[in-house]
Amino acid sequence: MPLNADKLDDTALALLYLTLHDDWRAWKGMDWGVLGRLHEKGMIHDPVGKVKSVVFTPEGLERAKTLFEEMFKK
Repeated sequence: MPLNADKLDDTALALLYLTLHDDWRAWKGMDWGVLGRLHEKGMIHDPVGKVKSVVFTPEGLERAKTLFEEMFKK
């Protein structure tokens, strides 16, 4: 079954927002393919490294917040 990568990326971005800490960081417990695509889209800084979190770009943080609220707010 083909999957919609953009929808997966949006969902992952919203879930990264759920783990937001230190204003710009989120725990990177996501699939590496998804994190790579989010980096290519300019939503997060390069996720490769030993640090256990990723850093949102300003655009990524705003989009993550918007998606999180749209998907999960009652």
